[in-house]
Amino acid sequence: MKNEMNLYFSALSQNESFARVTVAAFIAQLDPTMDELTEIKTVVSEAVTNAIIHGYESDPDGKVFISVLLKDSSIEMLIKDEGIGITDIDEAMQPLYTSKPELERSGMGFTIMENFMDEVQVRSEPGFGTEIRLKKHLSKSKALCN
Repeated sequence: MKNEMNLYFSALSQNESFARVTVAAFIAQLDPTMDELTEIKTVVSEAVTNAIIHGYESDPDGKVFISVLLKDSSIEMLIKDEGIGITDIDEAMQPLYTSKPELERSGMGFTIMENFMDEVQVRSEPGFGTEIRLKKHLSKSKALCN
């Protein structure tokens, strides 16, 4: 069985914690370990922060979309913006790379995502936004029941 949640919110930095907590509450039904829950919350924070800071560059009309699919003991997430996009995904995914050094960004967002998730796919087109697909299989979770 599968269970899905969709969330759409304004690209404001104060909504990052809302997104993190909402996703965590939704996936809690799979009974993840505390480490898994912390890792997923961290990944959501990184992806949403990237969308807000890099995707929209303080555009008050920007929106962030999150879709979470629970299937058996796996989590699939899509975090998407319709912002400026990424011109060079390979460069953006390099550890310590940041397009906003003046904001003291660490450049570790994609590296953290790759370390905490089983699969990370990034698609982006300049002028049309970015989508990040993330997958994680939980180690000891209970599978969804009917």
